[in-house]
Amino acid sequence: MSLLPPLPEGQVLAIVRAPERGLSTRSAEVDPRDPAVAQLAADLLATQRGAAGCVGLAAPQVGVGLRVFSLDVTGHPKARACHGALVLANPVIVTASRWERGREGCLSVPDLTGDVKRATRLLVSGSLPGSGAPVTVETDAFEARALQHEIDHLDGLLFLDRVAGAHAVHARKVYL
Repeated sequence: MSLLPPLPEGQVLAIVRAPERGLSTRSAEVDPRDPAVAQLAADLLATQRGAAGCVGLAAPQVGVGLRVFSLDVTGHPKARACHGALVLANPVIVTASRWERGREGCLSVPDLTGDVKRATRLLVSGSLPGSGAPVTVETDAFEARALQHEIDHLDGLLFLDRVAGAHAVHARKVYL
């Protein structure tokens, strides 16, 4: 089964930045078969692809409080497992294990990165926008971290909510 369902043409949307209130609010469940959810999925992918270095984008990051995100770690140097481009509606973490600390950044917090402890083995279930078909994703390492990061957005959490303290927050390095 493909993890990227047939979607309409997407448009690039504006990224919402912290401390925007919608980023700290739990997103609402969706009917994944709703054509508006398929359009949102397409827009998330288009927006993600238009942002250099972006591996995932959740609906709250474009000002939409719905439980949908896109993800694609293809070509990322830290990715061991890679399911390619995927979009999920109403994702749920089924199992999580082998916790490790790692550095994260976020388009909604563009000037900072942080050290966050996350599971490196993950099983997530959700639905494909458009068809509503159920999907289970089993992954590890960087892709697992990215999935958890996006699901946190749907729960109203930023990576800054998961750092151990100020010592674990860093100014983002800019490479010219």
